[in-house]
Amino acid sequence: MRRPDSAFSAFKPERVSGLKALELMAEGDTVIHRVHTFVKLTATIVYVVVVISFGRYDIGGLLPYFLYPAILTPLSDTPWRAVWRRLLPALPFPLLGGVSNIIFDKAPMIMIGGVALTGGVISFASIMIKALLSVWAVLLLVATTGVSELSRQLSALGVPDAAIVQFNLTYRYLAVLADEARAMYESYILRSADIRGIRVRDMGAFVGTLLLRSIDRAERVYAAMKCRGFSGSYLAPAHGARGKIGAPDLLCLFAVCAAIIILRCLS
Repeated sequence: MRRPDSAFSAFKPERVSGLKALELMAEGDTVIHRVHTFVKLTATIVYVVVVISFGRYDIGGLLPYFLYPAILTPLSDTPWRAVWRRLLPALPFPLLGGVSNIIFDKAPMIMIGGVALTGGVISFASIMIKALLSVWAVLLLVATTGVSELSRQLSALGVPDAAIVQFNLTYRYLAVLADEARAMYESYILRSADIRGIRVRDMGAFVGTLLLRSIDRAERVYAAMKCRGFSGSYLAPAHGARGKIGAPDLLCLFAVCAAIIILRCLS
């Protein structure tokens, strides 16, 4: 068999389709799953805001914040492999945004083993760590709560219906888009059995076709929603609603937020 042509083999739609698994993880019954949604949502928001608040050269101050997701992951029985498979697709975005720092900020900052690290390299590492921690925390929130419960809590907090509907549609449509990409990928491979990925020369046509199919699918999804009475307002499902927040939940929220803020003040 001849060698495969040059291919964009890193594109694997089946790796993205695991978004649906987050909903299954949210049905668990661990100590983290049982914590009230308001507590998890508020703690995650505080955590992300504090992480983002660090300066672009402050890598040392960010390192202790790995404890938060590293502790929650085993406590919630969230598989490490599942976390990393969903973290990796989000990292190229900060990667592309941080590369310019390396190019333009060339002032030496510190010396390690005789090698001078520039401010651009340090700020690039800071951006990547912030993105990693933030996405990790949000993934754990979804994996231990579920989108429906998060939407219900956002509605209870007074978030506008338009924002909640947009959040739900975006999240749900990612799985639909992944299904379309997987179907196209499988069709492509069946027609090109001697390769293991999409050739670079075919990538433009593949992405363009995926865009057209996704637009058509979105129109059909919207038409189906309108037939079922969708009016643009968010209607919280009645089943599965959490009870009132209790004293243990409030104590947990205070302890977590206090630890996050104290670490920030000490750094």
